[in-house]
Formats: sequence, structure tokens, C-alpha cells
Amino acid sequence: MSRKRYTRSFLFAVIIIVLSAFYTLPYYVTKPGMAQELEPIVEVAGGDDAEGSFMLTTVRMGKANIYGYLVAKMSKYQELYPEDAIRDTDESDEEYSERQLHMMDGSKNSAIKIAYEKAGKSFSFDYLGVYVLGVIKGMPAYGKLKPGDQIIKVDNKKFQSSAEFIEYIGKKKANDTVLVTYMREDIEKTVKISLQAFKDQPKKVGMGISLDDYKKPITDPSITINTDQIGGPSAGLMFSLEIYNQLTEGDLTSGYQIAGTGTMSEDGTIGPIGGIQQKIVAADKTDAEIFFAPNEKGIKGSNYQEALIAAEDIDTDMKIVPVDSFDDALDYLHSLEKK
Repeated sequence: MSRKRYTRSFLFAVIIIVLSAFYTLPYYVTKPGMAQELEPIVEVAGGDDAEGSFMLTTVRMGKANIYGYLVAKMSKYQELYPEDAIRDTDESDEEYSERQLHMMDGSKNSAIKIAYEKAGKSFSFDYLGVYVLGVIKGMPAYGKLKPGDQIIKVDNKKFQSSAEFIEYIGKKKANDTVLVTYMREDIEKTVKISLQAFKDQPKKVGMGISLDDYKKPITDPSITINTDQIGGPSAGLMFSLEIYNQLTEGDLTSGYQIAGTGTMSEDGTIGPIGGIQQKIVAADKTDAEIFFAPNEKGIKGSNYQEALIAAEDIDTDMKIVPVDSFDDALDYLHSLEKK
């Protein structure tokens, strides 16, 4: 082969490789993320410092290109998921991101509520309006509202919950028009939106949004949690432990590096999460000594059982602790001898 033909072939191959790296497949790939110390993220006014650390654990996720797909197929702790297993039908990237960030906000709210109530500190919620999670294509709100908007009034009527909002809209008829007052990027706006029957529920009318409550915790002492762009609800348990530790005297960590995961409900129940084995790998790489895993009341295939399998496989010295509630985690921490 002549030098010129070889050069052309080589350049062509390079171009194909580069272009294929930007071509994404209809899959998401997840892999172990990191274990991140919470004390720099959570700040309770006048809160105590700790000798050890509470850490949230994350899973990295992104769209799979050809090479990412092949690597995930060959990797034990990387997983592939079809797009429809991650995002709702017709959900855009923006809507998915907004949903994940809102879930993180809900996780923080539940964690704050549990920690402040358990510590005997002042806590309440200030209801701010209806949070728009997504907008259904083809429905009247499409192109008028967008994910992240905060509806504060409809027809000059304020609501104390999203349930009240749904009840009000539900009494309307198809083709009725409502005046929606909402906040977008701290600017108040108004828009008229007609109502329409849903295709899959012809007796039900609406503007075509998925929604949730938007509320702000009011606390004494004050608290600030800076999560930047971390999304999802899985850090609820670890947030609640860090907040409680700062609110109360003494050091719950007893000097240990403690990681974990699990959703937190407002009654203190810990719920399961995805990617538990990848989080075990992430925590082990950060030299965590203890890991709290949702026990799910001991059901077969629980997060705790899956965590044990991964822990044994990677031969970690990290102790895996099953928990069903915030009180379970507290009881274990109170039993620790100081390191």
C-alpha cells in the first residue's frame, strides 16, 4: 500500500472512530460514582463538628455510545438500561433533569424534617406552590409551562397542596380556560391555559402537567444544604444523619468513615434505591468503614442482601449494616465504641 493510501485510510479510520464516539445508543450506562463527605455540604447554624464523616454515595450515569456500551457489557459493575427504563415516555432530557433535582429537594426536606423532629428542634413547612415536573406534548400547557415552573395561583386562587390544585382543576370542563400565575427564574408571569380531556382518561380534564408539592422547610436553627447538580432521592438517610449529628451534642460517627444510601420518608422509613452494588464499590474506594443499606424488612433480593454480595465479591473490610428506619441507624451508631 502506498504511503498516500495508508495515510488516507488511517485518517478515515480516525474520523470514523471520533464520529462514532459522539453517536449515542438508546441506552444509559451506570457505573460506580463516589462517596462524598456531607459535612462541607450541610451547614446547621452552630452545629457541632465530627471527628469522622457521614458520606453520601453516588452512581455515575450517562447515555451510552458504542464504546461505552461494549465496555459496560464486559464490566461487572457497570449496568446498561434501555432509555424507557430511565426516562418516562416522551420525557425530555430537561424534564428528566428537573425531576431528578426535585427528587433531591424532596429527599432533603424529608431528611430535615426527621432530623429536626428527632432532635426536638423547631421545624415547619412553608408551602410555595405547585411544582411542574413535566409537560405533556399535545396538551394545552405544552409550550406555555415548562419543568421547574412554580404555579402559585390559578384564577387568583392560592392552594395549600398539589391535591387542592388537582381538585380545583378537576371540577372544570373541557375547553374551560384558567389564568395561571407562576414563577420562572424568580420572575412572576401569567398565562391563560385552556383545559382538555386526557386521551387515556377521556372523563378527566387538565392542562397537561405532571406535578408535585413545592415547599420550603422553616427551621431553627437555620440550615443550608448545597447539593449543586446532584439529583435523585437516594441520599435521604445520610442527610438526616448528618443534620441530626450537627443538631445534637456529641459525635454520632465516633470517628468512623460512614457511608450509606436509602430514601427517607417523612415518617423515618428508609426506602430502597437503585445501583446498590455500584455504591458499595464507590464507598470502598473512598475507604469507608461502615455502610448503611436499606433492609426492606428482609425481603429476598433486598438492597442489603445485594450489598452483601458485592462486598464479598470485592473483598472489602467495610461493615454492611441493614437499616429499615432512621431509628435503626441511630441505635447502631449509639452502640459504636469510639474509635
